[in-house]
Amino acid sequence: MPAHRQPLPPLPGRCLEVGAARVARRPVITFTTDFGLRDPYVASMKGVALSICPDAALVDISHEVPKFDVRAGALIMAQAAVWFPPGTVHVGVVDPGVGTARRAVVAVSRRYAFVGPDNGLLMLAAQRDGLRAVYAIEDEELVLPRVSRTFHGRDIFTPVAAHIARGLEPERVGPEIRDYVLPDFARPRLEGNRAVGEVMYIDGFGNIITNLPEELLARLGLRDGCELSVRLGQRELRLRLCSAYGQVGPGELLAIIDSWGMLEVAVNLGSAAERLGVRPGERVEVAPEGSL
Repeated sequence: MPAHRQPLPPLPGRCLEVGAARVARRPVITFTTDFGLRDPYVASMKGVALSICPDAALVDISHEVPKFDVRAGALIMAQAAVWFPPGTVHVGVVDPGVGTARRAVVAVSRRYAFVGPDNGLLMLAAQRDGLRAVYAIEDEELVLPRVSRTFHGRDIFTPVAAHIARGLEPERVGPEIRDYVLPDFARPRLEGNRAVGEVMYIDGFGNIITNLPEELLARLGLRDGCELSVRLGQRELRLRLCSAYGQVGPGELLAIIDSWGMLEVAVNLGSAAERLGVRPGERVEVAPEGSL
């Protein structure tokens, strides 16, 4: 990659177009990482973004994703991304494979662009917004002159995101690809009379967040007030699908559709994760009572 080159010409206007969304406004770039805040990594990425797109509003979704936990990062990004205005560019960096042959990609959805590693991190959010296309980042003019072995968030993902925020068409970053990584946690499904997925995340209250969306349960006729048979790993549970934590007594287990529209297993005024000893990645099966 050349050490010196002519800068890209300014991109016209302040009109952002991502997927079907075209909005004239201040550009927005978000960041979701497992970096924490004690080191200079996040500030370095923001500096790069502002050098390329000085008008951008930079928003931190989270930098406290558990280290190397792509599944948790995908969920956190997906939960927050949908609340941003159309045209927002979302950067995700939970990247255990940095420096390997894994690709850098831009995933374009109905309203947004997602920039990061091709390890599944971006796919849950992009799918929820209606995935349109995925492009491999191959245009060297869009990244920093020197790309390090260990910090692609600064050297590749953020520069590309900033160029898109300025108005660059996402398809200019490189060829469209079809063989992008789509992990199992992005593919909840029905198997006969049961919904099958996995534990995505344990939140700060000890609630067990799954990847089973409300609409998948509805296809089994499961709604508030129903009794559920739930298998969490090897644990067999009978839970009521409640509309509020307080519908059961303190310390009692329940199931609930959380504020993101996903099935959650919780304890009223307690920690379901501690009670059950559940860990992210465990298989989840849900069916009408007595059907497992």
